[in-house]
Amino acid sequence: MTEHSDPAPSSPSDLYDTIPASEMLTARRVALQVLQDIFIKHQNLDSALDDKSAFQTLNQRDRAFVRMLVSTTLRRLGQIDDVIRKSLSRPDQPLSPPILHQVLRLGVAQLLFMHVPDHAAVNTSVLLVESEGHGRMKGFVNAILRRVAHDGREWTTKQDAARLNTPEWLLKLWINDYALRGAIDIANANAHEPSLDITLKNPHQASEWAQSLEAQILPTGSLRLLHHKMIQDLPGFQDGEWWVQDAAAAIPATLFGNIAGKKIVDLCAAPGGKTAQLAAQGADVIAVDRSAKRLLRLQENMKRLGLDARVKTEVADAGVWKPREKLDYILLDAPCSATGTVRRNPDVPWLKSLQDLKSLMDLQVRLLLHACDMLAENGVLIYCTCSLQKDEGEHQIENLLASRPDMQRVRIMNDEVAGLSDLITPMGDVRVLPHHLGAMGGMDGFFVSRLRKIS
Repeated sequence: MTEHSDPAPSSPSDLYDTIPASEMLTARRVALQVLQDIFIKHQNLDSALDDKSAFQTLNQRDRAFVRMLVSTTLRRLGQIDDVIRKSLSRPDQPLSPPILHQVLRLGVAQLLFMHVPDHAAVNTSVLLVESEGHGRMKGFVNAILRRVAHDGREWTTKQDAARLNTPEWLLKLWINDYALRGAIDIANANAHEPSLDITLKNPHQASEWAQSLEAQILPTGSLRLLHHKMIQDLPGFQDGEWWVQDAAAAIPATLFGNIAGKKIVDLCAAPGGKTAQLAAQGADVIAVDRSAKRLLRLQENMKRLGLDARVKTEVADAGVWKPREKLDYILLDAPCSATGTVRRNPDVPWLKSLQDLKSLMDLQVRLLLHACDMLAENGVLIYCTCSLQKDEGEHQIENLLASRPDMQRVRIMNDEVAGLSDLITPMGDVRVLPHHLGAMGGMDGFFVSRLRKIS
């Protein structure tokens, strides 16, 4: 339910055309600081931006530029580093000081992937390295970026972008799960800026809101905005008529059937997109999350949406939290590697590791088993993750069903996903890949399984 206040430009060049280059050094310095926080402090992009006071003091236009610049750098990082290596006379030698590498990354991103005028990208990068106290490196930065401006575009036409922009360990997992062609399709889809989708509180008003918001109605019922604007300024936001949520993330909460008047527990609930869907369908929701800060944000979201009367929150570890009585409905959106969200979170491939994945898989097992224990007979559990790896989705369910004879899969039918049969696996789960609905802008990667307790 992420709701960034900064508008995403319809294209990087559209944004840059509105900002004189002379005014952009401050924004580039903030972008450099954010990039440093990601690679040195291992902060994710959103946290790095939220924690950066210098970012918060920028005007909306410059914040949008910073977000776009850092996102583009991360999204094309493999290609950018390949171009930098080609530009160096000694590509085997590490750049010193290390901050030089980040300055060049930002410069190359502007030159090759943001359509910033060459002179502006080069000159502001030179000023940037000088402003960081490394004036002696100005000539080096100028020479490297001028070479990139001259030759870089031709170099990129010969690159294997999908392989370069995906860490090797992650690409191997995708090849194992989806074969080489499927892995390349995923990687190529991840290189593109995602669309912005919204979920309506009243889905029956889709046609009206599509016209009002200049949006496209997706087959799944989500609305996809056709133009990038300030979220808070759009009709219906302040009145709580809708919230931001990727179309794929909106699928799980629709699979319970008629839940009006029913009690549902949403485990790992924050920031609350699925909680809002459940409450909007008339359910009484207990939203459980271990983060008090994230639950506070969930409460604020529910209040704006006018759904707070139907939602109670509990700060607790979902792996140990227990209800007073067995539950008929549980939604478990388990913590995962989030590789299905790379398009909108391009830091994910560079911050996660194979060891992180293994730790998350252990946590998912614990949460799944605990959720099953809390279910009443005939109770329904929806398990979902925004991971592309089958180890966090299909394989988790296979292992669970092998170890829990009291649980069975309830097949998800085509008509429950608007007839998009490509989303249904042979076993009856939902598997969304980033290139699904590619002609309409793609979707986040997602896995969903529906289970019932039979004894």
